[in-house]
Amino acid sequence: SRAGMALSVLVILLLSMLYEAVKMGKATLLRRALLALPRSLSWESVVEPEEGDTGTAQGRWFRYHVGQTLFHVVQVVLGYMVMLAVMSYNAWIFLGAIAGSTLGYFV
Repeated sequence: SRAGMALSVLVILLLSMLYEAVKMGKATLLRRALLALPRSLSWESVVEPEEGDTGTAQGRWFRYHVGQTLFHVVQVVLGYMVMLAVMSYNAWIFLGAIAGSTLGYFV
């Protein structure tokens, strides 16, 4: 039915937008993880916190890495879901995926 097709296109559009949002969140976490690394990459600076640090650099980096891993899993699942929908060879679903990706990137 037309309502079912419209709902399907809307869902794919939203999934594509969510995919782009997760991709951006993953990039933000990567930037924060890189900033959490100590300026000196010697083993002593990783093991021993510098003065004024509230936690070790290794602990902060590990938390960011776990967050990146979770974002990656969500991104892969969403990507495969959108790909499977597009592989239905329906032009409206394809256009919904393209529109959602465009809007998600823009936002």
